[in-house]
Amino acid sequence: MVLILVTYDVCLDVPAGKKRLRRVAKCCTNFGIRVQNSVFECIVDQAQFLRLRHSVLKEIDETKDSVRFYRLGDKYSEKVEHYGAKQTISVEDPLII
Repeated sequence: MVLILVTYDVCLDVPAGKKRLRRVAKCCTNFGIRVQNSVFECIVDQAQFLRLRHSVLKEIDETKDSVRFYRLGDKYSEKVEHYGAKQTISVEDPLII
């Protein structure tokens, strides 16, 4: 399992952009947690990463939108620092909703 940081920027100049934005966020929610507006942390294995990437790329318009996948590896706890008001959530902890 590795930590993947997903960041995206969806063009909202047209009504279809808002739909794409919601669909991209939904894809990411299926694999991780939102840590900023357009940033998700996902702990996944290789097969899950391939599904995540495929589902996100199928939703964006590559002529108007952008997405980045950062592989932080399996020693990610040493690579992430958090400061500020938003409470930090461990992506490994179970989510109780």
